[in-house]
Amino acid sequence: MSDNDFVVDQFVVYPSHGVGKITAIEEQEIAGISMELFVIDFAKDKMTLRVPTAKATSVGMRSLASPDLVSKAMATLRGRARVKRAMWSRRAQEYEQKINSGDLIAIAEVVRDLHRKDDQREQSYSERQLYEAALERLTREIAAVDRAEEDAAQTKIEEVLTSRTA
Repeated sequence: MSDNDFVVDQFVVYPSHGVGKITAIEEQEIAGISMELFVIDFAKDKMTLRVPTAKATSVGMRSLASPDLVSKAMATLRGRARVKRAMWSRRAQEYEQKINSGDLIAIAEVVRDLHRKDDQREQSYSERQLYEAALERLTREIAAVDRAEEDAAQTKIEEVLTSRTA
């Protein structure tokens, strides 16, 4: 995808922030150089990001996942949790990298691996934080792809998670 395939009013995924909407494309002078920037609004986080159009794809900005990729992410959630025996700090770092990669399948893996059933042991504070961050990213993108409310997307995800046999 070339940098100019993104358009105003399009939902996009920015790796470290998740789903946002391009609200404008503007020219701005930065250090004497004129630059074209995508103005991306992350309404839920009350944040606006300006990304140089020439750098959008190289920083990992992408269009929303295809319905096919969403199906693959849901299938990933159905899988068995894969928890490495590494120390928590190491695993936490890997989970964080997956969440910030913007890769829907990687994010689904984090949700799958950190999901706890009611009868399982308590999660630590940091596990809970990572789980919620991954779940929120997954929920927002699935909601945007399905053109649905986030509540509906979250229910869909939770149904898959609770139906797993593990």
